[in-house]
Amino acid sequence: MKLLEDRIRRDGTVKPGNVLKVDAFLNHQCDVALFDAMGAEWARLFAGKRVDKIVTIEASGIGIACIAARHFGNVPVVFAKKTQSINLDGDQYVSSIYSFTKQREYPVIVAKRFLSTGEHVLLIDDFLANGNALHGLIDICNHAGAVIEGIGIAIEKGFQDGGRKIREAGYDIRSLAIVTAMDARTGTVDFARSEPTD
Repeated sequence: MKLLEDRIRRDGTVKPGNVLKVDAFLNHQCDVALFDAMGAEWARLFAGKRVDKIVTIEASGIGIACIAARHFGNVPVVFAKKTQSINLDGDQYVSSIYSFTKQREYPVIVAKRFLSTGEHVLLIDDFLANGNALHGLIDICNHAGAVIEGIGIAIEKGFQDGGRKIREAGYDIRSLAIVTAMDARTGTVDFARSEPTD
């Protein structure tokens, strides 16, 4: 998606250690018009798929998923929480994931009453690198008996193997911007010219 790629080049910052900061428009300050265009693109890419709910993970996926939901008939958005609280009651699906940015493992939790057997879901998240967060969401959906129709990713680090492994497991991933290389010294970011089809 050229609009997102251009925005990454203009307002993104490459940091040492393969870190791409996009907090000016994606995961701290949110560009709602950009989110809307992203949602429209996912609706085009997943046209013909049944989507009963969109599932994401807190916190950065929530805004993107909520705007995208408007393009899928205003379906509900369910987000996995990363901490237990008194507001989380009843039976729960729980998985565990390792966060590269936070450098620790934490649980991801969805109340069972919000994800049911046979529901068709679209997973959406802001980043895909090693795929740890997605594995947690996939695990929760599988335990719930939900049908994963596809996975929408804003930015995929194509030089890391998360996307490849999840595609090889049979999931339909549509990433709007696939980064093939980035250089902290020059600040440059390179993108794949077409989405992987395998």
